[in-house]
Amino acid sequence: MASVPSLASTVQQRLADGLSAALPEAASADPLLRRSDRADFQANGILALAKRLKGNPRELATQVVAAIPENDVLAEIEVSGPGFLNITVTDAAIVRTLAARAADARLGVPFNESAGTTVIDYAQPNVAKEMHVGHLRSAVIGAAMVEILEFTGESVVRRHHIGDWGTQFGMLIQFLIEHPHELDHKAEDGTEVSGEEAMSNLNRLYKASRALFDSDEEFKTRARARVVDLQAGDEETLALWQRFVDESKIYFYSVFDKLDMDIRDADVVGESGYNEMLAETCRILEESGVAVRSEGALCVFFDDVKGPDGNPTPLIVQKSDGGFGYAATDLSAIRDRVRNLKATTLLYVVDARQSLHFKMVFETARRAGWLNDDVKAVQLAFGTVLGKDGKPFKTREGETVRLVDLLDEAVDRATSVVREKARDLTEEEISERGTQVGIGAVKYADLSTSAARDYKFDLDQMVSLNGDTSVYLQYAYARINSIFGKAGDRKPLAHPELELAPAERALGLHLDQFGEVIAEAAAEYAPHKLAAYLYQLASLFTTFYDLCPVIKPEPAQEVAENRLFLCELTARTLHQGMALLGIRTPERL
Repeated sequence: MASVPSLASTVQQRLADGLSAALPEAASADPLLRRSDRADFQANGILALAKRLKGNPRELATQVVAAIPENDVLAEIEVSGPGFLNITVTDAAIVRTLAARAADARLGVPFNESAGTTVIDYAQPNVAKEMHVGHLRSAVIGAAMVEILEFTGESVVRRHHIGDWGTQFGMLIQFLIEHPHELDHKAEDGTEVSGEEAMSNLNRLYKASRALFDSDEEFKTRARARVVDLQAGDEETLALWQRFVDESKIYFYSVFDKLDMDIRDADVVGESGYNEMLAETCRILEESGVAVRSEGALCVFFDDVKGPDGNPTPLIVQKSDGGFGYAATDLSAIRDRVRNLKATTLLYVVDARQSLHFKMVFETARRAGWLNDDVKAVQLAFGTVLGKDGKPFKTREGETVRLVDLLDEAVDRATSVVREKARDLTEEEISERGTQVGIGAVKYADLSTSAARDYKFDLDQMVSLNGDTSVYLQYAYARINSIFGKAGDRKPLAHPELELAPAERALGLHLDQFGEVIAEAAAEYAPHKLAAYLYQLASLFTTFYDLCPVIKPEPAQEVAENRLFLCELTARTLHQGMALLGIRTPERL
C-alpha cells in the first residue's frame, strides 16, 4: 500500500492551492505550516511572502483564505495578528486519515525503495576485555538506528568494529602457549562454558599474563617477539589469537543477548579485518600527497587542528617504526565500506570524546576522494553515562561498572515492580515481564536523551510507572490490551461522521504524526525524537482514557466503536514505535 498523506501534508496542499489562486506570482511559496497550541495548525509563511511582495501581510492572508475552495478538510481558518493563519481541521478528516493509516500494516509510514545504503558502525567491544557501562550507549543507540533506517527503506549494513588486534595480544598469546589449558572451552561437566565463565577465564588469564609481563623481563621479551609473529601471520600464533577472539565472542554474545540485541557473526569485522589493506592505504595517501612524512611518521596535517603549543597536530597514519595506528585501520575500513559494501552513508556511533579523531579521519578520506558529494560519513557522537551524583558512573570502589551487573540489577528491580503489580501472572510470566521491563528501562533511559548529552543512570527512576519511562509506555500498551479483553462483541471501527471530544482530537492528531516523526528521527539520526513522541502518545492516551469512557459507563455503540478504533491504533503505534527502539511491549503487566 502507498504511504498515507498526513493531515499536515493535506492542509499544506489546500493552502498551496489558495496561494496559487490568490497570488499566482507566489505559487511556489512555502506556507510554513506547523502544529499550534492555538489551533490544530498555524501557517506563518505569508509574513515572509508579504515582505517579498511589498504587501500588507494581513490583507494577503485574507485574500489567500478567500481563495481556498470549500472542502471537507478545513473546518476553520482564522487570520490572526499580523498575518498568521490559525487552522482547524474537521473531525471527519482526522478520522478518515487515521482509518487509512490503520488499513496499512506500516501505519501509513512511507517506504523509500530508492534509498541508499548506510553502514552503521556500532557496538564495538574489545577482545579479552570485559564490557562495561561505557559500551552501553553505542550498542543501544546503534541498534535503534538500524531499525529506524531499515523501516524507512534504507539498506543497512551492520558493522561491529571490535578491538581484536594490537600489542597486548603478544602478551596474552605467549602466556597461553606457556599455560595451554587456561582457555579450555569445556566446563568440568563437559558442557560449553557460559558467557560469564568465558569472561572469567579471560580476566584471569589477562591478569596473570600482565603480572608476569610486568615482573619477568624474559617473558616480556618473548611476548614482544610474539607480536611480531602475529603481525607476520605465523600460523600457530594466529590460531591462538583466534581462540581469544572466539572465547570473547561467547561472552559478547551473552551480553548482547541480555540486551535483547541480535548480533550476527558475519557483521563482526574487527580491526584485524583490514590488516591486508593498511600498507596500500598508506601508499595511496602518500603517493597522492594527502599524507606526508614527518620525523619518519606518515602524517596528515590540518590548518584548524593545533596542539597547546600552537603547532599543527597531525593524524598519524603510520608510526615512525612502521607500525599502523587506529587511523590507518579506520581509513582502510572507509575504503572497504565504500568500495565493497557500496555505502552511500557511513554512520559511526562513537563516544563524543573521539570526535576530533573522526573529524580528521573523515577529512583525510575526503581529500583522498573516498568520501565525496555522493558518499558521506557522520559521527553520531554520544555523551557519558553518569551516576546519580552527576559524575562518571563508577562502583563504590571507584571501578568501572560491569555492563552485565548493571543489566542484571535492572532486571531484578523491574521484576520486583512487576511482581508488586501482578494480579494473575505466573512466576514464569513475572520473570519474563521483569526482563522485558528491566532491559526496556535501560534502553529507553538512553534513547529518550539526546545522544550528544550525558545522562544520569538512575534505576529507581527508570523502572518507575510514573514519568518519562519505558514502563509508563509499556503499561499504556498493556492497559489497551486489557480494554479489548473487556469489550465483548464490540469491535474497533472508524466513524468519520461522529463529533470528537477534545481528548479524542488531541490523540488523533498526534497519532497522525507518526510517519513524520519516523522520517525526522531517521534523517537526523535522532532516536530520542521517536521516544519523545511515544511518551507524549502514552500521555495523551491516558488523558483520553480518563475523559472518554470506552467500556464503562457504556457509550453509544458508534462512539464505543470509534473509541476502540483509537485505542487499537494507539496500541499498534506504541508497539511499532517501541520495536524500532528495540523495546518489548508485553501484552499484560
